[in-house]
Amino acid sequence: MTQTLTAIQRSLLDGRIIVNGDLHPEFDIPRGQRLLIISQDQSFLTHGFHKYPAKFFPELPRWLIRKYTDRGPVLDPMAGSGTVNIECLLQGIPSIAIDIDPFAQLLTRVKTTPLDEELLECTWEWIQAELNDRYPESHIMIPDFPGRDDIWFRQDITRELGIIKGAIERVPLAFDLEPRQSQKYKDFYYICMSSIIRAVSNADDHCTRTVVRKRLNKRIEKGDAFRRFIEVSRTNIQNMIQFSRVCPSNVQVEILEDSDARNTGLPSCSVELAVTSPPYINAVDYTRTHQLEMYWLGIIDPDDGPLAEMKRQHIGTESVLKKDYEDLKTFGLPSLDAVLESIYRVDPRRSFIIYKYFVDMKENFREIFRLLVPGGRYCVVVGNNVIRGHRIKTHEFFTEIASDIGFEVENYFVSEIIRHFIKVPRKERINDDWVIIFRKPTGD
Repeated sequence: MTQTLTAIQRSLLDGRIIVNGDLHPEFDIPRGQRLLIISQDQSFLTHGFHKYPAKFFPELPRWLIRKYTDRGPVLDPMAGSGTVNIECLLQGIPSIAIDIDPFAQLLTRVKTTPLDEELLECTWEWIQAELNDRYPESHIMIPDFPGRDDIWFRQDITRELGIIKGAIERVPLAFDLEPRQSQKYKDFYYICMSSIIRAVSNADDHCTRTVVRKRLNKRIEKGDAFRRFIEVSRTNIQNMIQFSRVCPSNVQVEILEDSDARNTGLPSCSVELAVTSPPYINAVDYTRTHQLEMYWLGIIDPDDGPLAEMKRQHIGTESVLKKDYEDLKTFGLPSLDAVLESIYRVDPRRSFIIYKYFVDMKENFREIFRLLVPGGRYCVVVGNNVIRGHRIKTHEFFTEIASDIGFEVENYFVSEIIRHFIKVPRKERINDDWVIIFRKPTGD
């Protein structure tokens, strides 16, 4: 039955549609409408396993999936924490996740992999028994990375995290698990561990950049790593059990590790629907956000070089070389080029960052157009930044770029953001996301 405004509320003051929870898939959001979805499911099942900047609330991709596909596969080319893929899995729709960030790949894999309830509970009982001050020194695993003891962690917290890491690594030996099976459980517990690392570090808990702010006078006490890990693991285990009970056994989530949103390597006309939320321009440094977590989990090795080398591969990166912005770069859209030129006069580096972002996103739009079946949709959720006093109308530039490639704009509306993990200056804060639904023509 089509959802009507009897099932939702309309604010008479500003014309907003306010939705409490899910939208029915047959409900059509009017073009240009302002919408506020009050999410009920941000911690539902595995959705709440780990903080992640600019994370989808599940109700929006759930509505898009239900409305625009019935067989899949669905692709999220910038999958982040895997919200789209979880929702596809729960709807019985096969999906593909691509993200250049190895931490995002791990998190998505854990959140979409069901685990055996009995083995999960047994391994957890064993790990808890291992967490004590008498843990053998030879089993403690503490990685070496810049600033570990003089900037980021107290030594007693470092030791506690080393004990947790050592216990997780020894789970396969304690239970005689074969490698493929053991990795699932190790990864699960590593995500539990990862989710407490920022909280027990000296870094600011609420900033996307990993920084120490002494004025915060952050209090950390001996035993905090053990206590927080136990609390988080208990919650995540219960949510994983519930997820595993309802998770279809015959639906695939494919996580492509050596792929990129600009060049996926997938066959043409192989995707029915793509849904994504691209990074905001110059707003979230995902590598620095999770740098401590990735050091502890062994995802990045300090000997491999500076983090900047990894960051340069990301869409929306602020890590650029000086030689890249010695001259003004123009894109080819008059409205965008006017902004690039204006910003270049005061900040050549940020002008190039904006330019590079749209160059990368044009490659992504071209790639998704190739992948979609005729009539398939690309649903893009994006916010507009303020950079150097200029509001970058990203949604308008995306519309022009996608139209030039061959997409049709089927619908667009505004989804208000009500919860922030992104700590940015108030004047630059992104309060609205634009949801644009592009359609690949059928060729009729």
